[in-house]
Amino acid sequence: MFFYIYVDYLHLYQPGIVDDIRAGVVFEFDISQTFVVTSLMIVGIPALMILLSTTLPARANRTLNLVVASLCIPIAAFNVVGESWVYFYGLGAGVEVIILAYILRSAWTWPRRGKGT
Repeated sequence: MFFYIYVDYLHLYQPGIVDDIRAGVVFEFDISQTFVVTSLMIVGIPALMILLSTTLPARANRTLNLVVASLCIPIAAFNVVGESWVYFYGLGAGVEVIILAYILRSAWTWPRRGKGT
């Protein structure tokens, strides 16, 4: 989760980004309540996954990890498209995809011990 946040934070060091934010634009989106709520939900997913993976039963945890990791891999890969700082975003997306692939593999091979787990 921290890696995910640091990529977004370090993005602010690109020339012109802070000026765009001051002008009310992030990437090509106008900063609005809808944009901020959507961004908060997207950033909240990794935090919720940490919480849920420690509180849910194994079967639900496995299913949720498979679904969320599968949905997040294309999103991580999409972050590279159209960016001028390809190395920065490529490295960030690459590490995210590797972590998500590990989560998928771990959830897929999770040992099943009985009918109730």
